[in-house]
Amino acid sequence: MTVARVATRAATRATTSGSTRGSTWLDRALADVRTGRFEQTLAGLTAAGAAVTTGEIYLAHDGASFGNKLMWWPVAILPAAVPAGVAGVFSKRAAHTVLPVASALIVANGLQGTWLHWRGVAQRPGGVTRYNLEAGPPLFAPLLATVVGGMGLLAAVLRREGQAPRRSPAAAARSLRRGRRR
Repeated sequence: MTVARVATRAATRATTSGSTRGSTWLDRALADVRTGRFEQTLAGLTAAGAAVTTGEIYLAHDGASFGNKLMWWPVAILPAAVPAGVAGVFSKRAAHTVLPVASALIVANGLQGTWLHWRGVAQRPGGVTRYNLEAGPPLFAPLLATVVGGMGLLAAVLRREGQAPRRSPAAAARSLRRGRRR
């Protein structure tokens, strides 16, 4: 058995048995990530990423004088992930309702922005050339917003930290037959 496999099994056993005494916060965090319990942290990272990305987008689009009305869309849509992400940290219900809606809008807007940036490069004199790729709108910058939205969508499908692992009905019935309650 490899060292990584032994460490993973030990972390999983410690997490599933509820025994986290003696382990550091990093050990618990890694065990939560390995077992899919990362909802609150990822919701918080989504909120922080949305705030930083909104500022970056505003400055970049302001530098271009908001020449196209569609440049205002990410500045208006992306901040919606900040309160949705913060709510997702504190409320399981918000993490499964509000956060995915805001995140899906951000993903759609990021993909739209990628298309608009490619179109902007193609419309420059000379079309898609190396110079236009370097001097035109940044082609992959809108994908940063898409990644922030993707983090919010992922947070919505993960489990919360500290939540007991889910067991199948068959496993629960077996443990009841053996006299163990959980």
